[in-house]
Amino acid sequence: MRTAKRIDNLPPYLFAEIDRKKEAKQAQGIDVISLGIGDPDRPTPQRIVDAMDKAIRNPKNHQYPSYVGSKPYRQAASEWMRRRFGVDVDPNTETLAMIGSKEGIAHLFTAFVDPGEYTLIPGVGYPVYHTGGIMVGGQSHWMHVGDDNDWLADFESTPADVLAKAKMMFLSYPNNPTSAIANVEYFDRAIAFAKEHDLLIVHDNAYSEIGFDGYKPTSFLERPGAKDVAIELFSMSKAYNMTGWRVAFAVGNATAIKALGTVKSNIDSGVFTAIQDAAIEAMLGPQDDVAEMSALYQRRRDLVMDTLGSIGMSARTPKGTIYVWAKIPEGYTSAEFAEKVLEEANVIVAPGNAYGPDGEGYIRISLATPDDRLAEALERIKNTL
Repeated sequence: MRTAKRIDNLPPYLFAEIDRKKEAKQAQGIDVISLGIGDPDRPTPQRIVDAMDKAIRNPKNHQYPSYVGSKPYRQAASEWMRRRFGVDVDPNTETLAMIGSKEGIAHLFTAFVDPGEYTLIPGVGYPVYHTGGIMVGGQSHWMHVGDDNDWLADFESTPADVLAKAKMMFLSYPNNPTSAIANVEYFDRAIAFAKEHDLLIVHDNAYSEIGFDGYKPTSFLERPGAKDVAIELFSMSKAYNMTGWRVAFAVGNATAIKALGTVKSNIDSGVFTAIQDAAIEAMLGPQDDVAEMSALYQRRRDLVMDTLGSIGMSARTPKGTIYVWAKIPEGYTSAEFAEKVLEEANVIVAPGNAYGPDGEGYIRISLATPDDRLAEALERIKNTL
């Protein structure tokens, strides 16, 4: 049996590898604490579960869903954008339901990138920004990010020959995995750059609802001219503890939304309508649970930051997301340090180089772990070192 060559070019998917290693250890009866995957440990808020319970009993929701999302869902997403950011998006032409933002990211490559063409991606970022291009025969240009530029993707140094064949650029702030945030001046420069070089900006705003110390993440679409060149992706996963529900939406430039919708209508059958109904409650119902989750993650962030110095590691204090991006002790590569922690402390952390070439020398620590287990994991790492 002969598989497609594009499969051979795919690197092992980071989170699948983390799951595999965890399961192998657990099969030996070993207690493993995972700080590797950003899967919230708290349940979906009850108000959302109750909305799902009601929606799933509606026989109308048992039929094929709309390819682009139900009209009430798209209207709710549009209303949420207006309430949360003061951004107006047309629910009919500028809004699209997605089966999680990962699915939307992958389908964007089919919609925009032909074989041999480039996508500009951060030197540290969500792995699908790179693997999505491989799947369609595209190429990735890694934009430098690092401590020297506050972990902001340096799109302005992209070579002219790459720009001549570039179609898309991915940005994501607050950022996974670095937790970096961007100011409005950076967004404005990105908009001007995209207009000059005829690029689609995809701003992945999956962590829009998780901010600390009074910081409230913004929308890329708040900036003047953003809708001329950009779409933005939002997910229910982290904001409302709905990772397993697989529901999200894209908003922004109507041409890009239509192109993405065209791909989706030919590949998938849309989000289960009952889940969309539950997501409507998530967006338009009381938001107290969102504030409570941010407070929880802030407390865990403080626990991690207080401990890192005592184990020879350092990190910038995050203003958002559910991660701490930590510099590892000298003498190790990211992979070597992650392996040492796994083998000697039975703790899983994500090696930074798995997120791109500029991630070498770092690990990502997830805060989506109960307080007591997080404290125990840090103590194990400290004892190992």
